[in-house]
Amino acid sequence: MTALVGLMLGGGLLLVLSPGLWPRGEGRGIRRPQLAGVRERLVQAGLHRVSPAVVVVVSALLGVVGFAVVLALTGVVVVATAAGILAATGPALAIGWRARTRRQATRVVWPDLVDQLVSSVRAGSSLPDAMVGLAGVGPDLTRSAFSELALTYRTTGNFALALDELKARLADPVADRIVETVRMSREVGGTELTTVLRNLSGYLRQEAAIRSEVLARQSWVVNAARLGVAAPWVVLLLLATRPEAAAAYNSPAGVVLIVSGLLVSVIAYRVMIRLGRMPEERRWFA
Repeated sequence: MTALVGLMLGGGLLLVLSPGLWPRGEGRGIRRPQLAGVRERLVQAGLHRVSPAVVVVVSALLGVVGFAVVLALTGVVVVATAAGILAATGPALAIGWRARTRRQATRVVWPDLVDQLVSSVRAGSSLPDAMVGLAGVGPDLTRSAFSELALTYRTTGNFALALDELKARLADPVADRIVETVRMSREVGGTELTTVLRNLSGYLRQEAAIRSEVLARQSWVVNAARLGVAAPWVVLLLLATRPEAAAAYNSPAGVVLIVSGLLVSVIAYRVMIRLGRMPEERRWFA
């Protein structure tokens, strides 16, 4: 039975990895939009050098390891399968958490960055020089991105190309608005750039303050809900180490019970996250 389940799990993982390992030439245009969201999430998490294929491989390996370890400890196939699925989703959850953390951190520094840009423009600097200068005087979280903008602009002399690469490097809706405002001002001219940027800075500060207050009030509710979802599975894992409990969970009734509990836990967790998470702004200028 164990060998059969292992073969089925290995075959399933092979099927999951097959599109990335053996891509079809005519299907590449179809796969790119699907992978664009994964790449953008990696960029938002600060992992722009990591490819989606690496994430898939690591997830598959963690799933196999999690399944094997729990199966060796408990001998319950369905519990080991649930543990393997949870371990396989670990990288995606970690990337999502890191992306949200970095986005919350950058949301606080955007107003300061806009103020520095306004100060440079009002001091007489050109728009390219003001943007390049943010690599040295901007917030620490964004200096690397603006350093790459400076390198691209000095190498190619194409400011529009440098702005496009900056947008892809930051992958943030606020950065998109700032970049497009700068691009429009450079291409069509005008004297209202500083006014627009100052208004944007004030709006971003108000939004960051409101979000931080709401998140502080609901964080304890979200953490309590996560603990409530995880606690029964920890107890189940401890019970499954006993031979009599393992025999009961390996029965058809035990499998139905665990699968039903897993579905209920997943649905409850997703509903909780959906209700507790504040809406994120979409990238309209990506």
